[in-house]
Amino acid sequence: PVTTTGDGAQGKDKDFVEFVVKQLVDNPTEVKISRRVDELGVFIMVSVAKEDMGKLIGKNGQTVDALRVLLRVMGAKDNNRVNLKVVEPEEM
Repeated sequence: PVTTTGDGAQGKDKDFVEFVVKQLVDNPTEVKISRRVDELGVFIMVSVAKEDMGKLIGKNGQTVDALRVLLRVMGAKDNNRVNLKVVEPEEM
């Protein structure tokens, strides 16, 4: 079964990502986050404004990698596998 949720104890990983990403970017209103749960674990997709991509990814991907490590630790607490994907902004 595939579920999408963003509330309660199960959505704390999504809430965490949303909080951190909104602090990093210049356009927090453009941040869109979706969460999907399936047999492979939790899958979080993040979309930000085109001009904020560099801030989210960081130098050599260090910022987004650090966020993924923190999510893995959060997921391990609940025996979940948490993956994060940054969605490329649409070309205008």
